[in-house]
Amino acid sequence: MTLPVLVQNHRNKVVETRLKKFYTTINQAIKMSELENGDKKYWFSSFYGADFDDEGHMIAGTIKIEEWFNKYLAPYIKTVKQETLSDRSFIVYFADGSAMRFYSGTMTDIFFYPGSPEKCWKRYNNSKYNYNIHIPNGKCQFAFGFSPFSTSPAWKYHYDKGIEPYKFAWNGDVKKLRDGSRYACTGNEPHYCTTLIQQNNWTIPKDYPYRVSY
Repeated sequence: MTLPVLVQNHRNKVVETRLKKFYTTINQAIKMSELENGDKKYWFSSFYGADFDDEGHMIAGTIKIEEWFNKYLAPYIKTVKQETLSDRSFIVYFADGSAMRFYSGTMTDIFFYPGSPEKCWKRYNNSKYNYNIHIPNGKCQFAFGFSPFSTSPAWKYHYDKGIEPYKFAWNGDVKKLRDGSRYACTGNEPHYCTTLIQQNNWTIPKDYPYRVSY
């Protein structure tokens, strides 16, 4: 193999390992928290409440996500740093160099970074604090969702679940994870890339449309 191929294979392995580790660790934390804090379906309503749009997405800013995280998850998972940004995003950093971001004051939309979020963002706009630019998911940023309380059909793969790879509005057709829908890995908002990898046993498929990095 050539050096570029070897380098990319290494990147793939790191991303795969950290994605799977994050998924396992964060959901273990949720289960432990439920033992003390009750059913996760009621966490949002018992802590400041929250408002939702017609599709069941939490409206930004209607819950104090930092306080919510520190009550329900922080005691059960090891972190090295927390940061609240100007757009109300809340980032939690882990010891292995990865991080998770709750998007703009919500907990339904979550992004995981196998490496530094700042490094990821700078690849696209050379700025740490401009979060409104489009960063393609499935490269250095991976979409997850947390909606255990929503009975909306669009969230059926998230209802009564922990933090799952993003499956909002997915019809269950594995082929649609890659192509042919809004959130498909090759779509305008490629949120399903994470689910595509999960469905392949947390391994990046050979026909994956992007080169991943961390």
